[in-house]
Amino acid sequence: LLRLPCTPLQDMYFYSRSFSIDYKNNCFQKDGKPFQYISGSIHYSRIPREYWKDRLLKMYMTGLNAIQVYVPWNFHGTVQGVFNFAGDRDLEYFLNLANQTGLLVILRPGPYICAEWEMGGLPAWLLQKPNIILRSADTDYLKPASEWLAVLLTKMRPWLYQNGGNIISVQVENEYGSYFACDYNYMRHLHTLFRLFLGEDVILFTTDGNTDKEMICGTLEGLYATIDFGTDTNITAAFIRQRRFEPKGPLVNSEFYTGWLDHWGDKHASVDTVKVSKMLGEMLSMGASVNMYMFEGGTNFGYWNGADHDSRFRSVVTSYDYNAPLSEAGDPTDKLLAIRDVIKNFRDIPVGPMPPATPKFAYGFVTLQKVCKTLFICWSWLSVKAGLSLCYVNCVQYYGFMLYRTTLPRNVPEPTPLISPLNGIHDRAYVSVNGVYQGLMERDTALVMNVTGQQGDQLDILVENMGRVNFGSYINDKKGLLGNLILGNDVLTDWSIYPLDIDTAVANGWLQAAHSGSAMEAGDGPMIYSGTLKSTGLAWDTFVKLNGWTKGQVWVNEVNLGRYWPQRGPQQTLYVPGPFLSATQPNNITVLELERAPSHRRILFMDRPQLNNTGQKT
Repeated sequence: LLRLPCTPLQDMYFYSRSFSIDYKNNCFQKDGKPFQYISGSIHYSRIPREYWKDRLLKMYMTGLNAIQVYVPWNFHGTVQGVFNFAGDRDLEYFLNLANQTGLLVILRPGPYICAEWEMGGLPAWLLQKPNIILRSADTDYLKPASEWLAVLLTKMRPWLYQNGGNIISVQVENEYGSYFACDYNYMRHLHTLFRLFLGEDVILFTTDGNTDKEMICGTLEGLYATIDFGTDTNITAAFIRQRRFEPKGPLVNSEFYTGWLDHWGDKHASVDTVKVSKMLGEMLSMGASVNMYMFEGGTNFGYWNGADHDSRFRSVVTSYDYNAPLSEAGDPTDKLLAIRDVIKNFRDIPVGPMPPATPKFAYGFVTLQKVCKTLFICWSWLSVKAGLSLCYVNCVQYYGFMLYRTTLPRNVPEPTPLISPLNGIHDRAYVSVNGVYQGLMERDTALVMNVTGQQGDQLDILVENMGRVNFGSYINDKKGLLGNLILGNDVLTDWSIYPLDIDTAVANGWLQAAHSGSAMEAGDGPMIYSGTLKSTGLAWDTFVKLNGWTKGQVWVNEVNLGRYWPQRGPQQTLYVPGPFLSATQPNNITVLELERAPSHRRILFMDRPQLNNTGQKT
């Protein structure tokens, strides 16, 4: 039922470079010969550019003949109408490296990608249209999505295999059957658009989960239907489902899960190596083409992590290690070696040693100093320096933090409930009165807290965006304070709103300039700390541990490493790639602690990660 012999096309003229589907023999044909891809997912947006070649070479030496690549729209189009393909966003440079390494490419340009990435790769500026229906034929969505694809796909056309490049197939949308809209007009529009810009010869395909509902809504005539599943699935049953939607053609598992993601408060995910290698061998024996998701996970630097929302909002951690064959830092694991042993049975492995792990170094402790008495004092100074002003409507701060400020309408000498009646804190709020930290509120879980103060006292609500939902029907995930708060019986109004662009302040060195020069004790509430990691003559990978710190963000030099939250866990260290460090100059360290710093104010640079310690669920 599932496997028929795949033989070369006979007596047919074909170009010297072609990649197609042989429906008669149920296989792919590359240059007229049967082809089975053994692929792994890698996200260039989660890996420093300096390490792209290293990771690709390790994948090639494992025996892979292809890689699968997502293209996050928001990574390239943070500002509407402006597209950035430079530096760490140089997709064509990445494709060229893969080509030089000997790897074919399965491209997944979205426009939605999921990937546990902020808003599933969709740019947050889309939400400026309040009634927009994402991933649908709604013109408010379709027009900018089409403009993005026109730019991207035009760049990609020369990289198609038949045009001399290494892209063998292109996915249209992503797991669309998992989305509520089920809008076939939207999928038809994308199909037409992809054909317009990529031509008639490239294989266009869809990927969907292993249920009838997902396959029904996610597939479309003219797009080759593939399926995804992991080690908890019956292979035969899954491929029979694919066959119901694609009676002929190759069997394809587009996402075979080698591991899984982590949310804050979870245990670190792990998928058994024996199960992965055994199941991979079984699928390859059936003639199936398989992509392993992930093969190298990488890191959600900055604010790029996504989130899920099932019964409640759950943010994805900074590490995207994924328990993958290559670790977050790109190091080969026992899982990789087991996978390589399986692949040896199906194709020749490249001759030569596996590239070694990148060198690691334990730089030791760095003691930090408080930059200002409170974050709000810091920001008052920075606002003047940067010429920033408050805004009342259409405040634009898509990532990071927003400050909401008003005054207490009356005396509240006794602890009085401050309430978010409509669950309008997205996602965590740090509350201060006259600069004195009062406590926090959190989306879905902590909607009430008590405050005290006098009439006219300044009430500050610092709201943290913990990453937008990347999967399901809640991806219209607006951030900030979405409705007025209630203090006792009083509705709080007259808010002044300040976008806090801390990344720009770090990049311009303003926080070092704001340093008081005197040692101030650690305290409660949002505060900024800074220090210096002295040059050692080395710029090797390291991992920073914030033992005793509560929750916040870390910058090394100008690079935002991402969020730390050791009390919630499981992740305890943040990955610091060597290219982020200077071997000859002092390295500036900046920490935004949101709740409470330890009295020792030390952070530790280690030579190994800690990703699997679950802290208290506070």
